[in-house]
Amino acid sequence: MKAGELRERPLEELRQMAQDLKEDIFKLRFQHATGQLDDVSKLRQARRKLARVNTLLREHELGIRKLTERPGAQG
Repeated sequence: MKAGELRERPLEELRQMAQDLKEDIFKLRFQHATGQLDDVSKLRQARRKLARVNTLLREHELGIRKLTERPGAQG
């Protein structure tokens, strides 16, 4: 998912997405360590997606870019 698509998401959804991605990365790292992960690129993709989400959340905190607080809200 591109950063532009993520910017359209509400703030709470991004926070939940960040938490879910952290859990996914944990599971993927565990699978990789035990040799059960077939596609190692999934780990890289998840880390990059988490970085995108964290960047948008930080931009919102710093006031660089405003995100919507809830679905349907503007601004």
